[in-house]
Amino acid sequence: MPQPPSAASRDEPVIRERGDACPGALRLHSADDGYLARVRIPGGMLGARAAGLLADAADRLGDGHIDLTSRGNAQLRGLGASCGGELASVLAASGLLPVASHERVRNIVASPLSGLDRSGLPDVAPWVAELDRLLCADEEAVALSGRFLFALDDGRGDVSSLDADVNLLARGPGHALLTTAGARDGLRVSATDAPRAALVAARYFLDAARDAGTRAWRVAELPAEQALSVTELGERLTGAAVGSTVVDDAAAPRGAAPEPGVVEGPGRSAALSVLAPLGRLTTAQWNLLAGLTGRLRLTPWRGVVVPGLTTATAADALAVLADAGLITTPADPWRSVTACTGRPGCARSHSDVRADARAVTALAAGALPVHWSGCERRCGHPRGTAWADVLATPDGYDLRAPGHAPRHGVRPTDLPAALRDARHTTSHDAAKK
Repeated sequence: MPQPPSAASRDEPVIRERGDACPGALRLHSADDGYLARVRIPGGMLGARAAGLLADAADRLGDGHIDLTSRGNAQLRGLGASCGGELASVLAASGLLPVASHERVRNIVASPLSGLDRSGLPDVAPWVAELDRLLCADEEAVALSGRFLFALDDGRGDVSSLDADVNLLARGPGHALLTTAGARDGLRVSATDAPRAALVAARYFLDAARDAGTRAWRVAELPAEQALSVTELGERLTGAAVGSTVVDDAAAPRGAAPEPGVVEGPGRSAALSVLAPLGRLTTAQWNLLAGLTGRLRLTPWRGVVVPGLTTATAADALAVLADAGLITTPADPWRSVTACTGRPGCARSHSDVRADARAVTALAAGALPVHWSGCERRCGHPRGTAWADVLATPDGYDLRAPGHAPRHGVRPTDLPAALRDARHTTSHDAAKK
């Protein structure tokens, strides 16, 4: 089974000679199909005005699509080289660019169904707003890389499984568990102090990276001698007037992403959960989603949750979204298919993997997730699960899956049968690894 790109071993500390070039809303990335802008949307939470302005920018300045990322953010592609100033003005007017200096560090994922379903779990949406405010006001936080990630989990264990650098896991209505990547132990803090505690942990990482003499972008990249200590983190919290208690073996639960469909909430409230095929929406689909209630939550699984409906209206609204080409049921063959950008957008790609995925998916359905990659970088690969790996090479596709011998140079015409076999005959245990 191919492994996703991982953080460097702590025996080989990461030493970089350049800064982080991760794309942002102001730092555009040059691609073969034009420039790319990545717009950070903390917690994936959007209102109607911001959603509408983002769609308008995609139509006027880009290629008429909005891509969803694995961190609940949005990307615009096909942008012109001279549109940066206009895009920045649009984003500032929409509230999506509160502080230009910090726009790339606002990487915050949160449980998408928090406060919307009948789980009875705490609503972590207030944490999102407060942590974002604290980040944007902190001068030191600007040094975080565009890859540093905060995960705010309401207790169901969905986003805490995403390999974030700093995690907050709700423990009932009054407390939270604070952990950093790779740590076995954590710290119990009050729910009121949780966002501030997360920022203290991020600043501790920056100090550790600086002391190590590296340009580590993620907690897992720190060398062993600079690994974050729960004891020192507790002392730093005390210095910031945040009380904490050490929790040994603070393993988080492993929850699942929201399934597509209607989500019944308290009383007669309801939300909709849908996925975007290959993580890409037309602006017509985007506007349809935003127009239902004026509220959206983008998920780290390239989906969208629409809050604010009722149980009486949700089913009809879901049918409209299905007719628009969105994934609305767990049985949809596109439910577990992902892909990188591929050609023509990426010069590294050996194939138009999205077009090949569209041609094959209906013929190769199966339970095991599958990811299509145009090159060895495997951008956008799934996290927290096993998957079938379809990798474009100059000689065809390489296919790997748990429990199967690798196949090399598979022709596109032979892919449906080969991929169908890989996705159906993989054991349940292998798929869990």
